[in-house]
Amino acid sequence: MEVLQAAVEQEAAGDHVIHMEVGQPGAPAPKPVLEAAHHALADGRFRYTEALGIRPLRDRIARHYHEAYGIEVAPDRIAVTTGSSAGFNLAFLAAFDHGDRIALAVPGYPAYRNLLGALGLEVVNVETSAESGYVMTPEMLAAAHADRPLAGVLIASPGNPTGTVLQPEALRALIETAEALGIRFISDEIYHRLVYAGAAETALKYSPHAIVVNSFSKYYCMTGWRVGWMVLPEELVRPVERIAQNLYISAPDMSQRAAVAAFDATEELEAVKDGYAANRHLLLDRLPAIGFDDFYPVDGAFYVYASVRRFSNDSIDFTQRMLREARVAATPGPDFDRSRGHAWMRFSFAGTEADMAEAMERLGDWLA
Repeated sequence: MEVLQAAVEQEAAGDHVIHMEVGQPGAPAPKPVLEAAHHALADGRFRYTEALGIRPLRDRIARHYHEAYGIEVAPDRIAVTTGSSAGFNLAFLAAFDHGDRIALAVPGYPAYRNLLGALGLEVVNVETSAESGYVMTPEMLAAAHADRPLAGVLIASPGNPTGTVLQPEALRALIETAEALGIRFISDEIYHRLVYAGAAETALKYSPHAIVVNSFSKYYCMTGWRVGWMVLPEELVRPVERIAQNLYISAPDMSQRAAVAAFDATEELEAVKDGYAANRHLLLDRLPAIGFDDFYPVDGAFYVYASVRRFSNDSIDFTQRMLREARVAATPGPDFDRSRGHAWMRFSFAGTEADMAEAMERLGDWLA
C-alpha cells in the first residue's frame, strides 16, 4: 500500500506509472454481476442479512463445489463474509485460543501474520525452499509441531506472493499429517481457478474438518465489493455465526445479491484468465532476459516472486528507485518474508498485456 501511495503521488506529478504492486484484477466485475447489482439498486432496499449470508448465495456456493470439485457441501456449512479478510479473522477467533501457535509457510501473505499477532496468537514461520518445492511439507509441519505443539496451520494454494500450487497428493499428505497430530487445517483458496500449471484441489476433498476461506475478489474480479465465503466444520458454524453477528452483522446485502450471478460468468472470466496467462508468458520470457532469472514457480495466481540479488541487497531501496526512475511499481519482499525478503520482490501481472510489455521495456532500458 505504501508503494501504491508513492506511485499515485508520482502520477499526480505528471508521470505515467505502470502498476505491478497491487494484487487485484484490472478487469471490471463481470456483466452478470453488474446486471444483478442494477436490479438490486432498482429495488432500493438494502438491509442487514443473516450473519451467515443470504440463502440463495450459500446455496449457489454449495452447488459450485459440486460443479468444480465433484464434492457435496451442505449450504449450512457455508458462511458469507466481508471478503476473505473477515473470513480469516472469524476462523482465527473461532478455532483458536489466546497463545495458540499457528504455522505459516514463508514467504507468505503478511496479513495472516498481522491478524494472528493482533489476536494474541503466536506465528510459527516455516521457511520453504527449492528443495521442498517452495511449499510446506508434512515433514516440515511435523518438525515444527515437535519443537512446540501447534494448534493450527494455514496453507495458501496458489500462494501469494509466490504463485506456487500445492499439488493434490501433496495437499492430501499435509492434511493427513495435520489431523494425525491434532492440528487444525485452514486452507486459503482465494486464487483457485487461476492455475496455469498443475491443479489446485480444495482441502474439502480430503477432510470435513478443514476450514476453507475463499473470495469473489480474485478470479471473479470483485475486490471492491468486499464479499467472500468460508466452508466450516459443523462444530464451528454456530461459533462463527455468533462472532460474525457481533463483529460485522453481515456482509453487504447488495454485494451478496450480485455475487450469486458471478458463477454464471465463466466464459467472461475465463477470457480474463487468458489475459493473465498471456501476461505470465510474456514475463517468463522477458524477465530472465533483463536479469530477473531467479524466481519461484509461477503455477497460479498472478504474481512473479523474483530475486533482486543481481542488482541489490535491499529490495525496498531497489523498488523505490525502480518506481522513481523506471516508473514501474512493484512490491518489495520484506512484506512477505522478514528474514529473506530483502533479496526478493513481487511483480503482479494482473494488468493489461500492453502495460506488461511496456513495463518490461522500461525495466530493460533502466537496467541496461
